[in-house]
Amino acid sequence: MIDKILDNLVWLGHDGFLLKAGGKNIYFDPFQLKGELPAADLLLVSHDHYDHCSPEDIARIVKPETEIITEPQAARKINGKVRIMAPGERREIDNIKIEAVASYNINKKFHPRANNWLGFIVTVDGVRIYHAGDTDYIPEMKNFKADVALLPVSGTYVMTADEAVQAALDINPKVAIPMHFGSIVGDLSDAESFARALAGKITVKIPGLK
Repeated sequence: MIDKILDNLVWLGHDGFLLKAGGKNIYFDPFQLKGELPAADLLLVSHDHYDHCSPEDIARIVKPETEIITEPQAARKINGKVRIMAPGERREIDNIKIEAVASYNINKKFHPRANNWLGFIVTVDGVRIYHAGDTDYIPEMKNFKADVALLPVSGTYVMTADEAVQAALDINPKVAIPMHFGSIVGDLSDAESFARALAGKITVKIPGLK
């Protein structure tokens, strides 16, 4: 089932992904969308920074019945059927389980822990997918259980590739996917460094590469 999830997980650039699973189109942090895309059934927005909560991009994919999950600051920028979550909360929508988890900086000021911004662990078709949002390597990751982990690797605003390696080793997913590169900060070399460090330990799929 993980292979099927991976086959239907599309990187949209930066931290944005589209997952087609459970009969739904599930989006994470859509930003600078290109081309024709299906309407969202479920939209998860980690926090209110412009490259994660983009009202223009969201407007392209929402429909009246789209379920939108986010935190209070981002919710004020989004029109539609918005539900607010905080780290530690859980919700189920049409057999898709959503866990909101902590996402914050430890050694920088861009994403304060006090803001209660979000990462998500989504369980669909029996597979747990973790989207980290904008975060450093944080202690909570030792308790996260995921089959697929989407982890930022660029540094500057989030954890570096080396720190993301430590996060992956804590979470121990079957597949780790680097993100937060190729737009704004970070480039392919960050993703490649992440993959090299995990070789023989955790399977890494770099988005955008065959």
